[in-house]
Amino acid sequence: MNNLKNKTLFVSGASRGIGLAIAKRAAKDGANIILAAKTAEPHPKLPGTIYTAAEEIEDVGGKALPVVCDIRDEENVRNAVNKGLDHFGAIDICINNASAIQLTGTLQTDMKRYDLMNQINARGTFLVSKVCLPHLIKSDNPHILNLSPPLDMDPKWFGPHVAYTMAKFGMSLCVLGMAEEFKEEGVAVNALWPRTAVATAAIKNALGGDSIMNISRSPEIMADAAHVILTKNSREFTGNFCIDDNLLADNGVTDFSQYAEVPFAELAPDFFVPDNIEAPEAAKNS
Repeated sequence: MNNLKNKTLFVSGASRGIGLAIAKRAAKDGANIILAAKTAEPHPKLPGTIYTAAEEIEDVGGKALPVVCDIRDEENVRNAVNKGLDHFGAIDICINNASAIQLTGTLQTDMKRYDLMNQINARGTFLVSKVCLPHLIKSDNPHILNLSPPLDMDPKWFGPHVAYTMAKFGMSLCVLGMAEEFKEEGVAVNALWPRTAVATAAIKNALGGDSIMNISRSPEIMADAAHVILTKNSREFTGNFCIDDNLLADNGVTDFSQYAEVPFAELAPDFFVPDNIEAPEAAKNS
């Protein structure tokens, strides 16, 4: 399968950023997108709502169903999935993109924020996957894709922000477990993570304003990498923890300058990329 025409994607947190970019890339193929996110009204610091995202998706050739959904709430998630099924008739792909971030140490992390990160990242991913799975199993090429990192146990990823790392690695543990659990049913479960910072409003707010945006890649690198994964045979490609540029290079991409305005050496590295996973030469030279 080389495109996602008529496939239905359930995408959490798709009102902006990487989630929206993945949805729009699928929409270019003629996919159906269930936009499940909390943002129904404009946020002062985070541009975009599920309704503006739906317009963007339809502008590039897809069909969109915006559904207000808090993935911390089981009834919300079941309602969003049911609305998607009523509208499109199936769910073929589940994208667990929604995430919460706070990069603070143990003593600086209040329990309200700890709970928020775990409820959205780890529990939310488990819940959305659980509710989508009975429908994914009916698809001819079902995929779950979590936007989460490789499970690298280097203490340097834990020391500065252990609460966030625990929550984010919870998403990755879902990949490890569900890929094994559902391989006989043919449901692919994979993770995708960026090598560098990605220019999104969430990263801008968390890491330092416009300065970080200028040394980040665009969300389209994650969208193109996700498209590669989602068009692979689900029975043959599962349980993988992919880094965006390595995956794209392995699948024929040679020009990475399209994703960034600065040379590779100037790009800000992302968290959680294991030291032994080197960037492809094509990316280094772009």
